[in-house]
Amino acid sequence: MSPLSRVYTCCIRKALLYMFQDPGFSSSLLALPFDVDSFGAKGDGKKDDTNAFKKAWKEACSSTTAAIFSVAKNKKYLVTPIRFEGPCRASLTMQISGTILASKQESKYKKNEKNWLRVEGVDNLVVKGGGVIDGNGDIWWSKSCKVNKTLPCKDAPTALTFYKCKSLMLNNLTVQNAQKIHVTFDRCENVQVSKIQVTALENSPNTDGIHVTHTQNIRISDSVIGTGDDCISIVNGSKNVQATGITCGPGHGISIGSLGSKNSEAHVSNVKVDGAELTGTTNGVRIKTWQGGSGNASNITFQNINMKNVTNPIIIDQYYCDQAKPCKEQKSAVQIKYVTYENISGTSASKDAVIFKCSKNYPCEGVVLKGINLTQEDDGDAKAICNNVKVTYVGTVIPRCSENLVQEQSTLMISYLYLEKVSRNYFNT
Repeated sequence: MSPLSRVYTCCIRKALLYMFQDPGFSSSLLALPFDVDSFGAKGDGKKDDTNAFKKAWKEACSSTTAAIFSVAKNKKYLVTPIRFEGPCRASLTMQISGTILASKQESKYKKNEKNWLRVEGVDNLVVKGGGVIDGNGDIWWSKSCKVNKTLPCKDAPTALTFYKCKSLMLNNLTVQNAQKIHVTFDRCENVQVSKIQVTALENSPNTDGIHVTHTQNIRISDSVIGTGDDCISIVNGSKNVQATGITCGPGHGISIGSLGSKNSEAHVSNVKVDGAELTGTTNGVRIKTWQGGSGNASNITFQNINMKNVTNPIIIDQYYCDQAKPCKEQKSAVQIKYVTYENISGTSASKDAVIFKCSKNYPCEGVVLKGINLTQEDDGDAKAICNNVKVTYVGTVIPRCSENLVQEQSTLMISYLYLEKVSRNYFNT
């Protein structure tokens, strides 16, 4: 950056700061700009721009007035792992208009093997701009034990992590080719995610689109997700989660879990998926738990969903086992109760369109099927497999469990009405 440009940028900042301090000036009209180019970033996709990003973030986060950390359009910025730490002194916007590209040098990740871009402890944050976050993940995928079973299983970085952030908004962004998970929300509160596009190859391992853990009050809307794993995964400690207008595929569908691995306790509650289109996924809407766990997954609604050539459109699997050796049978389990499936239609790639594989000792409770119409992709009749579950039917339901497994509608209607009440209270529907 030329000396003249530096002087110009400095003067602009001082002028803006003066206006913010003027009682007659509305601070909502302008925010102090901190663009990475001003701190030495080249944006040519070759030079390491990590230090410029860190310097720009430090200044933006230290600003006493609203600030914008900006990444310019039509440029590619090559960066190694970065931790964007808070708390920041004022509200802050990350305006990502260009492309942030992950370094392919594995040695650069030794100090931070689980994260590439990590935003930590920043409240009142807006991330937007129409840009791209590219994890350059192909080098990690090729060395995964799920791709090459002769290799030892190792962790890989999450592309974009938000940790302990409150009042967070993520809008109009593309995240692609993550090393592992694309976007994680961990221990966050009051989160709005909208118009996000997440993409990776169908055979890319463990590349979940959006991963929610220990997070409360999060809404994900109007987003397109297609990866090699779950489009959305919701795990332990998550509460009041809503997903609407989701387009999913390829991938493993929309999942709650896995829960209860290594005999752990897990709790997920008040989840609503309302409005989704799933195409060619290996699962549709899924709840998966390990044997030996404890806790519960409760008050869950999947509604207004269309399936196209989905292998397991509706599935609860309490015998989930994602390991090389068979899992030992155990008595304890994460309790699953008050789950409603409503207005779900489309085609199944397999004959078994509805699968409830529930625990012998902790059967699934309060499961309601309302307005279900699933057929095989080749126009054949689909089936339902139902173990250790009693189901309530409301209206037309195709396919159905065997009659001896079905509880009369009146018996479980109390559970259904209870779940509707909970949904209205949490999601204002």
